[in-house]
Amino acid sequence: MESFNAGWLSILPPVIAIVLALATKEVISSLLIGIMSGTFIYAVGMNHSNLLMGTVETAFSLMSNKVDFNILVFCTLLGSLVYTISIAGGSRAYGDWAIKRIRSRRSSLLATGGLGAFIFIDDYFNCLTVGTVMRPVTDSYRVSRAKLAYIIDSMAAPVCIIAPVSSWAAAVGSSLKSTGAFESDFSAFVSTIPYNFYAISCIVMVFVLCLTKLDFGPMRRAEERAEAGDIGDVTTQNAQLRVSDKGTIWDMVVPIAALIIFAVLCLMYSGGYWGDDPAYHSFAASLGNSSASSALVWASFGAMVVAFVQFVPRGVVSFRDFMDGSVEGMKMMLPANIILVLAWTISGVCRDLLDTPIFVQSLVTDGGFSAVWLPAAIFLIASFLSFSTGTAWGTFGILIPIIVPVAQALDPGLVIVSLSATLAGSVFGDHCSPISDTTILSSAGAGCSHIEHVATQIPYAWLVAVASFVGYAVAGFTNANLWLSLGTTLVILIGSIIVLHMMGNAKREGAAA
Repeated sequence: MESFNAGWLSILPPVIAIVLALATKEVISSLLIGIMSGTFIYAVGMNHSNLLMGTVETAFSLMSNKVDFNILVFCTLLGSLVYTISIAGGSRAYGDWAIKRIRSRRSSLLATGGLGAFIFIDDYFNCLTVGTVMRPVTDSYRVSRAKLAYIIDSMAAPVCIIAPVSSWAAAVGSSLKSTGAFESDFSAFVSTIPYNFYAISCIVMVFVLCLTKLDFGPMRRAEERAEAGDIGDVTTQNAQLRVSDKGTIWDMVVPIAALIIFAVLCLMYSGGYWGDDPAYHSFAASLGNSSASSALVWASFGAMVVAFVQFVPRGVVSFRDFMDGSVEGMKMMLPANIILVLAWTISGVCRDLLDTPIFVQSLVTDGGFSAVWLPAAIFLIASFLSFSTGTAWGTFGILIPIIVPVAQALDPGLVIVSLSATLAGSVFGDHCSPISDTTILSSAGAGCSHIEHVATQIPYAWLVAVASFVGYAVAGFTNANLWLSLGTTLVILIGSIIVLHMMGNAKREGAAA
């Protein structure tokens, strides 16, 4: 389609989508209305004879052109894999194995965090599996359900956003690809990982709190009650799964390991590692030249084949149950797939139809905005939007096509750190927003009151966010010096944890006196 330079009108579609998302707390309808408003502007600008049909026809024609079916197939197959592993009893078997080997409260916390780091394929899978597996273990050592929910939540999205092989990596890669600014969307995503200060700091904070007793605020009070015997809300949702009693720990480990191994091999294959061009006959070169979306589809299909061969012939699940479970798993991924399609489409409306990047680029470059504040400002914007809407995918789907040309215009050296700030802010909002799906799933997985989980987690998440904001400010002023900016973030984080814990001690001593 021929583009139309709409000037300031070109920013209306994302603005409308953002405002509606903030007002309604519902991202799908907001994105759809944003898309339609953009195609209406396009139809008017191109003097379409029938504005109604021009708006609708343009919207769905663009949607069909922008859909990356490889990513949709990967997410769908991933949902199938998650569900079939669950009904095979692999997750429950791991829990039984862990109960026999974990001997202390600290070990139970570390094992919970470690399992969260291991299940980096998808945040939904992470939340539900870690909660189901580790809840009996942490209960036996009087860990509060609020602390369990916090660890689950902090090792879900923050881990997935820095894992090169995950549904999040695929979603981010597709958004990066839509900008047309990178030769390899996979390489661009990998380059953002070290600068994702929020995700890295979240993980560091989890293990600091697991190794020490430096809790503060509402979480400290919840932990003290748990040590006295009150672990919190012990209600759990009854899983509507027919879980096999024949499953073993290997029924969880083997399919996940197969997915990871296949993903690496398929990335190498798609990048030409075994091809005719010797320039790609190295591991790094082949990954840089790879097609992540295609490789992940092949890998997820291979993992499903491994799961089928492992489960069905042994009678762990029947052929019928395996196929029914695969379909149920596909249904689980429908909301995520819808958000992806709409995010791709509104990106196409802005970039391909209305020349939004050109307008925003000229606006910023002519407005005298200092590039040194760009990463920190982007982190704030993404955090606010994601927290208000409860979705990270919708947030970075809207912002990435806008952020890339702005960063390129102001300072090309800050493009990667600006992208990282976008992803970090998106994860922060998704991590602690009361309406976020992962926040809700973490509460359910831990068997914790949702309100208690939100109340005890927010002070921790906000502390990490403040430290990350300072880190992005340092990155802007030091031309993206990784060690200085990340080091500043971690020093502020750990120092603040110690100070806040000591302040809590002083307050208690004062009250006792």
